[in-house]
Formats: sequence, structure tokens, C-alpha cells
Amino acid sequence: MLWHKTALTLLVIYLFLPLAATLLFSIANEWQTNILPDSYTLQWYAQLFSDPRFLSAIGRTVLVGVITVIASLAVMVPVIFVLGVYFPKWDRVLQMSVLLPFAFPGVVSAIGLIKMYSSGPFPITGTIWILIGVYFIGIQPFIYQSVRNSLRTINAKDLLEAAEMLGAGKASAFLRIILPNILPGTLIASLLSFSSVTGDFVMANMLVGGQFETIQTYLIQQIDISGQSASAVVITYFLLILVLSGLILLLGNWKPKGYKAKEEEEQ
Repeated sequence: MLWHKTALTLLVIYLFLPLAATLLFSIANEWQTNILPDSYTLQWYAQLFSDPRFLSAIGRTVLVGVITVIASLAVMVPVIFVLGVYFPKWDRVLQMSVLLPFAFPGVVSAIGLIKMYSSGPFPITGTIWILIGVYFIGIQPFIYQSVRNSLRTINAKDLLEAAEMLGAGKASAFLRIILPNILPGTLIASLLSFSSVTGDFVMANMLVGGQFETIQTYLIQQIDISGQSASAVVITYFLLILVLSGLILLLGNWKPKGYKAKEEEEQ
């Protein structure tokens, strides 16, 4: 038992020590010869939040992530459900297709996308739309695995058949029975997808660059200017992801007013 606690403690230290060092560097005024900073300041955060470019980059990053995740869930959850319940033979094809993005390096994919969409009927290179399209495809493995595992866990086919026997239509059964039961898996997929989208640099830099500056492209530029400022960007980005993750988890645990009372009445 002691060995397990020691291993867990060492793992936590290993994971959070770089983050703690980054936090200290972001509030350090002078840090040269001592283990801890010689003096502290919040000037890097003050400069950061007074920079309109940073605030715009944060807003663009969140906008792209939210639109991409919502669009992916709206399209893929019904598709995964229909194939898994009614056309299980095609589920293998979908599984193979959603894993294809992992087979191509980001740089290679970006070059091909630039060639294809820089001209022609859809000249969207340098716009938000190409980023949303790329991320829509890139996060499919997270969406598929989480939602598909959730459907298998709740035995969606039996639930659907039971609802239809009680008089519910297919659409009503899906919205009122299946979706609430796969909500935890859907939330996990949302968190993984949003973190993947907001953490991308290669696609954002090559496809849109400075025309649609995101937090990652802004961070790279800050590294060349000031290490403390770049560390402040990293800590702010981490806190942003932490807050959004907490909101999504709270949303997953939310129950309508009166829900608890109905449960108690049934008991």
C-alpha cells in the first residue's frame, strides 16, 4: 500500500512540476541564481490581458473549438447510433475511416489542403472555415470511440426496442432515452476534442497563419519576445481549459428541477 502511494505521489510531482515551474517563471521578475525567483511581479499578466491580439486569439480559439465540437457531435452521434444499431456491418467501415487522420502527418495533410483549397470553387485557405473542416475530421477518432463505447455499455439496441414496445417513436426514443444515457461518453469526447483543437499549432499556422491568429500561433510569437510572457500565455491557456472542463462536467451532472423529487417518489 505504501508503495502505491509513493508511486502515485511521484507521478503527480512528475506531471505538475513543469506546470509549477512555468507558473513561477510567469510571475518572476528576476530569476537567475536561486532555486526560487528573487522577486515576483504580475506585469506579464497585465501586459498580456491589455494586448488586444491576445484577447482576440483566445476568442478565435474558443470559437473554432466550440463550433467544431458541436458540429462533430451533431453529425457523428446520430451516424454512430444508426450504424451501430441498424447497420452493424458498416460500423467497421466507419471505424477504419475515422482513424485515417492518424495515418497522415500534419505537415503533409496541411500541404495537400493548401494545394486543394487555395484556389478553385472553394478558396477557403486562410479562413476559419478551413480550420473547422480540418478539425472536424481530426477529432473524429475521439468522438467515435467515446460514443461507440457508451452505446455498447448501455446496450442501445435493447433500450431502443423496449422504448418502441412502449409506444415511443425512434426519434423520441433516441432523444429522450439514448442521448441522456450516453451523455458521460459524449462529454468525454467533447473534452478530448476541444483540448485537441485548441492545442493544435501545425494546422493553424500553415493553413491560416496570421490571417486568423489562434492562441498557439500567438504563443510561438511570444516565445521569441519574452519567456515570462510566453509562460503567462501557457498558464492562462491551462486555466481556460480547466474552467471549460469544469463547466462541461457540471453540465453533465445537472438535473432538471424536480428530478430528485420524482426519483424519491418512485422509491
